[in-house]
Amino acid sequence: MTKRKWGIALLLIVCFIGLAGCSGKAAGDNEPEKKTAEKKAKEEEKAKEESKAEEQAKEEEKKEEIKPVVVNVIDPDTKAVLKTFSPAEMGFGEDDEKYKAELAKWAKEIARGTDTMKGFDQRMTLDKIGHDGNVIKGQPEIILEESELVDKIFAASISGGDVKLPLYVSESGYDPADVPHLGEVIVASYTTNFNSGVAGRTKNIELSAEAINNIILGEGDHFSFNTTVGPSDEAHGYQPAEEAINGKLVMGIGGGICQTSSTLYNAVDKVGVSYVEKHHHSVTVGYVPKGRDATVSYGGKDFRFENTTGIPLLVKANFGNGVLTIEIRTAKKYEGMLKKAV
Repeated sequence: MTKRKWGIALLLIVCFIGLAGCSGKAAGDNEPEKKTAEKKAKEEEKAKEESKAEEQAKEEEKKEEIKPVVVNVIDPDTKAVLKTFSPAEMGFGEDDEKYKAELAKWAKEIARGTDTMKGFDQRMTLDKIGHDGNVIKGQPEIILEESELVDKIFAASISGGDVKLPLYVSESGYDPADVPHLGEVIVASYTTNFNSGVAGRTKNIELSAEAINNIILGEGDHFSFNTTVGPSDEAHGYQPAEEAINGKLVMGIGGGICQTSSTLYNAVDKVGVSYVEKHHHSVTVGYVPKGRDATVSYGGKDFRFENTTGIPLLVKANFGNGVLTIEIRTAKKYEGMLKKAV
């Protein structure tokens, strides 16, 4: 009986061991499946994230595609944005002629200025020899090329971008080493007479003559009477005198300065200058022959020319005793190189 009990007990122990072994084996068999499921879940999650990122990228591309084209015009010196154009809204691609006309209008305004805005164009203020013999520096000429600006904006209107103003700066065209010699030779001169008893008019001629005296005209330089002389008003010492306005002689501040501009015109007309702007009076004046005058008015009509003689020149104005003589001089070494007027 005892043996039988021991046998039963031994059989039960073996069964328990077997069951435990089977259970462990079953658990071990499920582990790879669990890892595979986790890996698959991670891959699915990664695929979802990649798909989401791809959709976001496509959305960004769509936004880029519908972004409007704009052209910014930049000041090359300050880097400031002066104007932003939206080509599509202005007819680019549909009515290019109208679009270009609008651009040209704006280019003209920003170059030459308006009643409320100063333009980028700047007339040259010529250098001058002072009383001490030293050079008084003027200002260079600055030109904004309007047609070039229009072309650049138009070209950028396809894909947009920045366009810098095409500004061209020109310094006076003479060698500083020539300055002490520019008065050596007189190549042209002209003299007019006035009544020195008329105080106001005499003073105005004197002031304007002094303003152009010792002006250096470098090769290729542009001369402007109004820019050189400046405002002919009371604040600058000019006095009341007769002046021609609309075919009549009337009293006005600065009357008489046109005799200075006309005398200068007749002097430089003997050498090879090219005229940029020149106007005649509305009445006949007595100090020069008919058709040989050059009227001026600050802020209005001007007398302008370019030195196309091929050499540097010096303007000398001699005033006194009812006589105004303007001489055009140069250095002796340049005398034979002067391109005379035809």
